[in-house]
Amino acid sequence: MTERGMIFNGEMVRAILDGQKTQTRRIMQVQPDTPEFGLRRIIESSIANEIGMYFWSQEDARGIKARSKQFFCPFGDVGDRIWVRETFQGPLFDFEQMEAYQYDSSKFKRPEFCVYKADGKPAPEFFDADENLHCCWRPSIHMPRWASRILLEITDVRVERLNSISETDAEAEGIDMEALFDSQDCYDCIAGHNMTGRPTATGAFKYLWESIYGSDSWQTNPWVWVIEFKRIERDDHATD
Repeated sequence: MTERGMIFNGEMVRAILDGQKTQTRRIMQVQPDTPEFGLRRIIESSIANEIGMYFWSQEDARGIKARSKQFFCPFGDVGDRIWVRETFQGPLFDFEQMEAYQYDSSKFKRPEFCVYKADGKPAPEFFDADENLHCCWRPSIHMPRWASRILLEITDVRVERLNSISETDAEAEGIDMEALFDSQDCYDCIAGHNMTGRPTATGAFKYLWESIYGSDSWQTNPWVWVIEFKRIERDDHATD
C-alpha cells in the first residue's frame, strides 16, 4: 500500500466532506498517437517491475505492430491511498503555546492546528517568529502530509474518454443536482448539453471541467484516469 498526495480545489474538498464525491478524473500524460491505439496492461512478465504497467498499442492480424512507452498510473492502484492536498494555513496556535512549540514543534504538526479555505473561513491572521503580522493562505501544492485532514482509499482505477462520463458518474464527481436545479447561474452553459433545456449532471461537470482546464478542454476529449475512492474516516497522520 502506497500513499500519494493529490490536489483538490475547494469545491471538490467540500463535496468529499459531504460524501458526494467518490470519483476524480485526471488527464493522462501519455495519450495514444492515433484513434486506432488501444490500452493494454501488463499482468504477466518475466520482468517483475513491469507488472501493472500500461501501454498504448495498435494491432493487426499478425499482432502488435506499434506501441507506446510503458507507464504506471501516477495516482496509484486499488488499495493505495491518497491524502488530499488543499489550500490551508498552519500550524496556528495561541501565543501562550509558543514556548511549547519551540520546545517540540512536532506536537503542533497536526490538522487540528490548521485552518482550511474550503471551510469558507477568511484568511487567518498570525504572527511569524519575528513577530511580523501575516494574513494569507498557503497553496495546496505546498501542503505537507501532516496538515492533510482527508485520507482516501482507491477502490477502482480505469481509463476512458472524458466525454464518456455518465450521469451517474458525473454525480459521483460531486455534482449536486438539488443545488443545480436551484441555481439559475449555470442554466446557460448547461442547457445546451442536452435537448431538454434542463441542467444535467454531465453538463454541470463539463462546465466545472472547463473552469479548471480551459474553454477548449472538453472539446479536446482526452483520455483520463478515472479514480474511484472511499474516505478513510480515521487516520494516523504522518509528521513529515
